[in-house]
Amino acid sequence: QVQLVESGGGSVQAGGSQRLSCAASGGTFSRYAMGWFRQAPGKEREFVAGVSRSGSSTAYSDSVKGRFTISRDSAKNTVYLQMNSLKPEDTAVYYCAADSGSVYPRRLPKVYDYWGQGTQVTVSS
Repeated sequence: QVQLVESGGGSVQAGGSQRLSCAASGGTFSRYAMGWFRQAPGKEREFVAGVSRSGSSTAYSDSVKGRFTISRDSAKNTVYLQMNSLKPEDTAVYYCAADSGSVYPRRLPKVYDYWGQGTQVTVSS
């Protein structure tokens, strides 16, 4: 059983930056591709970014490509989401998730085995 705990959320002004962290415990970190998802009020949960088990391959949604960067630190069992040039439409609860079924990051929420509790990111204009 893997436990995921996100941190780093909060309020920021448009154009600013924020870094989210997701600490994993209870499993072998290198066995999971990792993803970040977000969910805004009244909307479905959507894929934001993903990183492969080794960290060598990443994927991004079109809406964040070029502004967000995902990375992982195997020594710390932690995955990060660096968010730059934030926009009000980035406001959402952000979740990290672990996928044991693929080496590379996948975009569908339903394939992920474990989820964190989420952290709120609010971007004001």
